[in-house]
Amino acid sequence: MKPEDERQYMLNDKFEIMEKYGVPTGALQIHFHNFYEILYIVDGTFNCLIDNTTYYLKRGDFLLIDRNHMHHYQYVEKQHEDSKRILLWIKKEFLNELSGPEVDLTGCFTMEGAPAYHFPAHHEDKLADYLFQILFGISTEEGIDAEQMLIEKSYLTLFFVYLNRLCTRQRFQFTEEETTTSEMMKRVIEYIDRHIAETIAIEDLVNLTSMTRYQFLRTFKSITSMSIHDFIIKKRLLAACEQIWQGSQISDVYKRCGFADYSSFFRNFKKAYDMSPREFKTYFEQAE
Repeated sequence: MKPEDERQYMLNDKFEIMEKYGVPTGALQIHFHNFYEILYIVDGTFNCLIDNTTYYLKRGDFLLIDRNHMHHYQYVEKQHEDSKRILLWIKKEFLNELSGPEVDLTGCFTMEGAPAYHFPAHHEDKLADYLFQILFGISTEEGIDAEQMLIEKSYLTLFFVYLNRLCTRQRFQFTEEETTTSEMMKRVIEYIDRHIAETIAIEDLVNLTSMTRYQFLRTFKSITSMSIHDFIIKKRLLAACEQIWQGSQISDVYKRCGFADYSSFFRNFKKAYDMSPREFKTYFEQAE
């Protein structure tokens, strides 16, 4: 992936790794995806909102984003222009393939507590070295043969084994001083999740706060970079994707996720994923 590439979906069926720098381009609005994401800050600072918490990342920090979690990067003018970072995307199926029968390498994404870590320098250097070996191994090859793929799998395995061991040590996790949690966002997300199959009125969400309607809409957009209407649609689409992954019939999914009719569901789904719900279902059935 080129640094200016804005896509938020994978082209490779296993993993992708890329070097990004400067102002973020493709992840400024809240989004989610069905693969794991790791962000390593090589230099500068970076902010990221996951669900209802903002994490303030600096040089050497790692951020681990679980599958299907709403998130976006919060750009701060004159602070993030010099940011340099490595982004790793990896499919659950491939990470399971790297795991052994008694080792679950996906565990680092579901640890209790903050998904952001600041490791001591000697640990960070080792993790960074594995990532750079993979990154530059790919970028210097005209094509990836069986031997190159084996090397990449080896470095990925080493990276995730080491990362999982470090993530079990809570002292490396971010503290409350390095995050900001929005109680408003927490209440709004919980309400939407509980009423995902129903019509959700903005006034119902405003009533969860002590704000006026105008204050609520303005505050919500400043946090998420999107309107509450678009956010609700994203949440409905996420719920629909999860049900499709679980094998539900598409004819039932849109009703259970609060879409007024199939045409509305189809239109929003196609706009978000550039494929129809049925194509999406077929794609993931073939990937399994």
